[in-house]
Parts: sequence; C-alpha cells; structure tokens
Amino acid sequence: MALSRGLRCCQRVFSWIPVLIITSVVLWSYYAYVFELCLFTLTNTLEKVAYLLVFHVCFVMFSWTYWKSIFTPPATPCKKFQMSYSDKERYEMEERPDAQKQILVEIAKKLPIFTRTQSGAIRFCDRCQVLKPDRCHHCSVCETCVMKMDHHCPWVNNCVGFSNYKFFLLFLSYSMLYCVFIAATVFQYFLKFWEGDLPNGPAKFHVLFLMFVALMFFVSLLFLFSYHCWLVAKNRSTLEAFSAPVFVCGPDKNGFNVGLRRNLQQVFGEDRRLWFIPVFTSQGNGHYFPLKNQSSESQNPLLANEDMWEESDDCSEEGSLAEDRDPSVTIEMEE
Repeated sequence: MALSRGLRCCQRVFSWIPVLIITSVVLWSYYAYVFELCLFTLTNTLEKVAYLLVFHVCFVMFSWTYWKSIFTPPATPCKKFQMSYSDKERYEMEERPDAQKQILVEIAKKLPIFTRTQSGAIRFCDRCQVLKPDRCHHCSVCETCVMKMDHHCPWVNNCVGFSNYKFFLLFLSYSMLYCVFIAATVFQYFLKFWEGDLPNGPAKFHVLFLMFVALMFFVSLLFLFSYHCWLVAKNRSTLEAFSAPVFVCGPDKNGFNVGLRRNLQQVFGEDRRLWFIPVFTSQGNGHYFPLKNQSSESQNPLLANEDMWEESDDCSEEGSLAEDRDPSVTIEMEE
C-alpha cells in the first residue's frame, strides 16, 4: 500500500514535467523577445512600442488560455448518474447477476443515455459506480469519469473534455498566433544576424533560436489545431474519431453531428463576442447532447424535459424525468 502511494506521488510529480517544459520555453521566449530583441537590438522607438504592445496582448491571451486549460477541473457525472447509498447497498447484497442488472436498469430508466458498448449494453463504470452519460469516458490518469472526454493531454496535465475543451482550442489558436507574431517580427533581424549586419552578442543567439523555435512550434501546432477544427466541425471527440459511438441502432460516427453552426455553438456558445475569450460559454451541462437522428430523439424519454437538464448543472431536479424504458436492456461493466 505504501509502495503504491509512493508510485502515485511520483507519477503526479513527473506529470508536471511537460507543463514545466512549456512554461520554461515561454518564459525564455519572453526574455529573448522583450529584452534581447526589443530593448537591446531595436533602435526605432515607435517600432519598439508597437512590437511590445502586440506581443504582450498575445502573451497574455496565451497565458490565460493555457492556465484555464490546466486548472479547469474535468466535469464529472452528477449525482443522478451515481448509485445512491440504498441502490448500492441493494446491488452489493444481491447475488444474482440478473437481479443486479435489473437494479441498474431501474436506475437507467430516468437518465438520458443513448450510447451503448460495442455489445449493445448500457455503459457502466464499476470504478466510479456511475452509469456513463453519452460521450463520457473513464480516465485512468485522472482516475475519474470525464464528461465528453476528448483526451488526456500531458502538455496541460489535465483531461480535455466538456469543461475545458473551448479553453484548449483557444490555447492552440493563441499559441499559433504567438508563434506567428514572433516569427514575423524576428525574421528581418534573423537575416541581419545571419548575414553579419548586426554585431555578435547574446542577442544574436536568442534571436536565431527564437526564429527556429517559433517555426517549429507553429508547424506542430498547425497540424493539431487543424485536426481539432475538423473534429469540432463534425462534432466528434478524439476518442469518437478513433471509435465511433454506438447507439441502439449500431455505430454512427456522425451521431452527434447536428450541423456546422450548431456544432460550433455547442463548444463556443451562442454569443460570438465571447468565442475568443477564455470564459466558459459551452452549451448544456455535458450530460445530454442533441442527436443527428431526429427519430432517435423522438424516442428520448427526456425530450420533454430537455430544458430542465440543460438549465440544471447539478441535476437536482425532483420527480421522475422519464417514462420506463425497455426492461430487456442489459448492463455491462466498462472502464
């Protein structure tokens, strides 16, 4: 037990190494650009002011979005999806597998769950003791079920999902803008140092490496950002892109695709003025997502109560939220 705790502690410490690497590179780029380039190399005052002003806007937005991506806790299923004390006690005391399944079926009757396992069973996490909402997956690193989980990103040491997916996309976009601005403004001085038009000194080293690092990060970020833009346009997560979500009628990679405009609004919200600001504006609470197939939605026992689910973040509604579902539905443990 002590060894296991020690390993977990070491894992948590080492998991911050990628974040420290990114932070170190950014802090060095700040010093190299502000001091070595703008203050020590540039001679035109107007150029200095313009460069420093735009640079700090990019730097603040990058830092803000990176901070939000790292420290926004992953959204987890609410109490409606967790087994109550009485249900858990009844479930554990029951020895017959069929009776245990029936207990879980009774719990699932009142929940807006449409996705299934590959075998067609309702998804259940035996570690968290929750029936998984649509698009929810268990993260072995965070050791919890994450709403609309996209992936666990080591560079932010956090799960990218419903609560911070917008912040992650903005982090990628502002990172690219940060790199593009540095490369564009450094380029002429990169050529001057390279051709020997400027005297050798510490600034030469910093300017040369600023150019290489900015271009290197921009190229890598461009591919990642383009991929996530495609995912947003199709309303898929990274996990769903590799493995299509399974519904009652079978797998459907476009099951949550409700059109480009509505797909964008699900992530960024309806107010376009807030799209590029790292504040949470995503639609819903992560427990229910509109389906592409309207005929499937018409079978949704919570269709009449959809607004209730979207308005209540803690799922604390009272009373029954649905009519009974087909009791023949099976339950399968899934991690």
